[in-house]
Amino acid sequence: MSTNPNARPLVVELVTEELPPKALDALGQAFAEGIRKTLDALGLLAGPGATAYATPRRLAVRLDAVLGQAPDQTYAEKLMPVAIGLDDTGAPTPALLKKLQAKGLGHLGADGLTRRHDGKQDVLYAEGTAPGARLADGLQQALDYAVTHLPIPKVMQYQLADGRSSVKFVRPAQRLLALRGADVVPVRTLGLEADRITLGHRFLESGPLTIESADAWADRLAADGRVVPSFAERRALIARQLAESSASLGATIGQDPAVEALLDEVTALVEYPTVYVGAFEEAFLAVPPECLILTMRLNQKYFPLFDPATGALTHRFLIVSNMRPADPSHIIQGNQRVVRPRLADAQFFYQTDLKTPLAERVADLANSVYHNKLGTQLQRTERVRALARWLAPLLGGQAGSADRAALLAHADLGTQMVGEFPELQGIMGAYYAAHDGEPADVVRALRDQYRIRLDEPVADDTLTAAVLFMAERAETLVGIWGIGLAPTGERDPYGLRRAALGLISAYEQLTAGGRLQASQDTPARLAALLAQAAAGFAPGQLAEGTAEAVLDFVYERYRNQLAAGFERSAIDAVLALRPPLHQVAARVQACERFATLPEAESLAAANKRVSNLLKKADDTQPGFDPALLAEPAERQLADTIARLEPQATAQLRAGDFTASLATLAQARAAVDAFFTDVMVMADDPRVRANRLALLRSLHGLMNQVADLSRLAR
Repeated sequence: MSTNPNARPLVVELVTEELPPKALDALGQAFAEGIRKTLDALGLLAGPGATAYATPRRLAVRLDAVLGQAPDQTYAEKLMPVAIGLDDTGAPTPALLKKLQAKGLGHLGADGLTRRHDGKQDVLYAEGTAPGARLADGLQQALDYAVTHLPIPKVMQYQLADGRSSVKFVRPAQRLLALRGADVVPVRTLGLEADRITLGHRFLESGPLTIESADAWADRLAADGRVVPSFAERRALIARQLAESSASLGATIGQDPAVEALLDEVTALVEYPTVYVGAFEEAFLAVPPECLILTMRLNQKYFPLFDPATGALTHRFLIVSNMRPADPSHIIQGNQRVVRPRLADAQFFYQTDLKTPLAERVADLANSVYHNKLGTQLQRTERVRALARWLAPLLGGQAGSADRAALLAHADLGTQMVGEFPELQGIMGAYYAAHDGEPADVVRALRDQYRIRLDEPVADDTLTAAVLFMAERAETLVGIWGIGLAPTGERDPYGLRRAALGLISAYEQLTAGGRLQASQDTPARLAALLAQAAAGFAPGQLAEGTAEAVLDFVYERYRNQLAAGFERSAIDAVLALRPPLHQVAARVQACERFATLPEAESLAAANKRVSNLLKKADDTQPGFDPALLAEPAERQLADTIARLEPQATAQLRAGDFTASLATLAQARAAVDAFFTDVMVMADDPRVRANRLALLRSLHGLMNQVADLSRLAR
């Protein structure tokens, strides 16, 4: 609280028609911040306290300490050099008079200005004290700013009560309240004049409420208007009632992100929340639970209840109502009547879909266009099938199982259930496949195909799912990129960034599950996968170099992902070699350990020097001739390479990247001596070429795990 005796609390409230629920909290925060920020800039705030409010029918802010007028402000305005502003007689020139007029200082004459020397010349300044901003003017400015800078998803244009003019806003505004202490602040917006009157709950308290003071506003709204104005308090109230109601039934509302999103949405739909319990016939539980959950959450804004022990859906649900009558039975019964037809529809769709085996629906994909440049869904299915058959054996899986999963992957697009609920793609395919008696690994693959990433080590029972997951994303990346639809800026309508991260996660989890070993350079490496995916398209269908461009894109996404946990220099050193994707993390970890060794900096600098020398050299002599090594330092370096190379290479092939780099560290003394004692670019061309060939051997040894020059500071 402010200690300034002239400070008073201020409340500004804009009552409207129902605001868009998904944007409500953001609108409330922006409205409050716009007013707070402007008043603060004008010096009208005497304390930091500010609270945002938002209900379906109002945006408001309460500021704890606001002045009626800001303190006077001293100013010193630099105008122009004296030689330009004053003539030979000392009178103001037209240029100075124009400048003063433009700055609202026309009342000042030459005698009212101050002269200062800025080190080069005498300059005229206007100095004085300006009265502080009045609240009425400042709040009008703040309100204008707040109203015009809201993050409005879609603007409405509506006619004002006078019938002659119209305004644009997110929803028609009905009332404006502005109170500082007990006084109305005379401001206006959207055709409304501020007063002390607000509106309570639309149904429980429809009459106007006269608010005595800013301090009384929130309490009067809650007590007499039946409105909980704070979004946060209303959300907490709903969450508490949901928890109490579900606990009383021995159930839970679940913990997935959809619950939190629904809680935000219902908070934006009610002003005086009360939770009631509803129920439906248990026979509907024979329908896949995802269908029932989705229709209750998405269409009805209900909270389904689950058995806390098994996680199974129950036949009860919770209703968040905007009403609190003495007898709520009609509310409960009405909601039960409304949800029953929707559940019956889901039941009908499911039972009807089961009559046609999933495999018989595949042919219908020929009638569904995937992309006009990439053909139908059936053509895409055939590309994914071929890629899955190629990939599965390389990872130790069955080509037949992978092919079957790819064949059925999108067959559920033609079902009634997916037509009604597109969010259930893949999930419904898994249910239909299980009903048809398809193998368990195929069913699992259909269910998991739309996951954002793999987050568990790949095991025997999930290998088919991993193969389908990878084939789908590789085909999508290559196909969409190849027709010129690569992501640009923040735009990525086909989710290629997400697909790239999905592929990265697949290689990580294949490694975690033992399907790929760090010691293996698998034939299923990313470059081969993308090349195989590109080969599945018709000649000329994709732009030239698509697979290589997508490869760079995926590695760049991996670079960004790794940056959250590793040093950038180590990441850059490893990715410069484009190693197999499943080895990247282990190589980066090894590089970070190597960078802590005392030899690291010297070897990294030497490697950078070697790289620069080799770039400039035209000679491509494949190996060095020991007979031409005359200097002791170059013979020592050759002996060191011969001694360390077999050991470092064996450790590399075993996947022990840390040990390989530690072995390399033993070369420091020989490398330092070479660059101290040996002139690489000798006059004799044979000697020069031989020394460059020696450095080429050193370069190959040093950069097996990573490009160590990237570690140089």
